[in-house]
Amino acid sequence: MLLAKDIMTTHVITIHKDTPIFDAIDLMVNNSITGIPVVEDNSKLVGILSEQDVLRLLHTYEEEKDKSVSEFMTQPAIHFEENEPVEDICTCMMQNSIRRVPVTLNDKVVGLISRSDILKQIQDIHKINWVITSKC
Repeated sequence: MLLAKDIMTTHVITIHKDTPIFDAIDLMVNNSITGIPVVEDNSKLVGILSEQDVLRLLHTYEEEKDKSVSEFMTQPAIHFEENEPVEDICTCMMQNSIRRVPVTLNDKVVGLISRSDILKQIQDIHKINWVITSKC
């Protein structure tokens, strides 16, 4: 059985909940990422900030330009422990239209799984099955 820790990205950019929102947007744009786990000082997951969470700034810029990440983030963040099955994660992502989920160990962020990580696994399964069936 494939587990979260088997496919997660371990180099995860995180952000503190007190970070100014425009610093977070800069981080997202400059790193081409669509969401960032929000953590406390001890790396404990407290939320997630997605592109969708900050879209409202187009309409509310003057009122909200000086706010911090904590006022935009989704909390609590849906997350999975590193030993949870990838199939369960995939099901949750499909049912909730989620693009990425943090992976935790004792509530601390240790990885991230995105839709593209799961697509790579589907592709690998297809390649393995294709090789097996083409040899028969």
